[in-house]
Amino acid sequence: MTSTRLSRRSFVGAAVSGTAAMAATAVLPVQRATAMSVPLPPLDPAALRAAIDDLEHPPSTAAQLRVGGAAGAWRGTSGVADIRTQRPVTTDDRVRIGSVTKVFVATVVLQLVAERRISLGASVGRVLPGLLPARFADVTLAHLLNHTSGLPDHVGIPDPHTAEEVFRHRFDHWTPQEWVATATHGPLKFAPGTRQEYRGINYALAALIIEKVTGRSYAEVVAARVLRPLGLARTVVPGDDPHIHGRHVHGCLTMADGSLRDITTYDQSSSRGEGDMISTTRDLEHLLAALFSGELLPPGLLELMFTLPPDDVRMLDGSPARYSTGLQQATVNGVTFWGKTGETYGYKNAAFSTRDQQRRFVLAYHPTTARDGAESQMIARIADLLTRNRSVCRAGQERTRPRPWSGP
Repeated sequence: MTSTRLSRRSFVGAAVSGTAAMAATAVLPVQRATAMSVPLPPLDPAALRAAIDDLEHPPSTAAQLRVGGAAGAWRGTSGVADIRTQRPVTTDDRVRIGSVTKVFVATVVLQLVAERRISLGASVGRVLPGLLPARFADVTLAHLLNHTSGLPDHVGIPDPHTAEEVFRHRFDHWTPQEWVATATHGPLKFAPGTRQEYRGINYALAALIIEKVTGRSYAEVVAARVLRPLGLARTVVPGDDPHIHGRHVHGCLTMADGSLRDITTYDQSSSRGEGDMISTTRDLEHLLAALFSGELLPPGLLELMFTLPPDDVRMLDGSPARYSTGLQQATVNGVTFWGKTGETYGYKNAAFSTRDQQRRFVLAYHPTTARDGAESQMIARIADLLTRNRSVCRAGQERTRPRPWSGP
């Protein structure tokens, strides 16, 4: 019998809607820009080193940072990969990448669209008959990929409030069909395509569509179409395996008594297709470079990954839509990045690049506390350092103050 699986993203300490809902605060102030509006500053190695060495804000066990692109490169690590052995973290240690998984899934779906094996306008109900109620017939594949589906919140999943509760449910298991069923109660939250709400269930369904169209597991298809062609040898889709194999960073949570407990081994079945993959900062930087360079998609479909919904499509809190097909947009100090954040217990990630690839960064670090908003401080520090032009600021020109990068 399948046990009840907790909602990973409800361990936030703030009200969110659904297990994969994004926190209400904006990732960063959003601008519908397609190019940088200010020059990039030179890299400051000492400041970048200090930024990842600050493992108190938020409390973390380790950090890895890779900065690349035509405007300069820097690599650095800080902390330990294993609190038990005190082994220092290295640049090739594997981590759970959470919702960065969605970039892989969206890329594969668009490849299938390019091959005319599926249409973005296809009704999800017709592609996956019997999985969604008939009243959801207007939800299409395109709505899933840019989070405009309007699917209901999950019902019948635990809502942990402490680290102890997280550990009690760490090996609960869901089949994809069981997980989808928890988000089918009640009516749609809004007419598909009219609003935007970040939901992991959208990509759980997208992974099932990949399997339906290809006749192979989503893990096999991602490996065949993305991992092997790009040589991403340290990236895997774990399937039902709760372990991370090979050299990796251990994730930890702070317990009520103040001790740290290892949460690395964890059943990821409720994250299947939307947040279950394992990778390295090196592999993720390679993915961004290849994707943005057009190695994986034809130009017309790649453009969808840099296209936000129309201006009248707003997030539920009224802020501008910030998710495209598979990516999210974030603008800081006038510089616009495209990429994805990701998180799961003990792991936090950000993989972003300017569209022209002048500047890329991949950050992986390991907060040990509940998600209360403070866990995104390191991403904000790094983004500010990579975009803040001191001469421009001294001249009195306005810059966008970085706000916490929140959400999965």
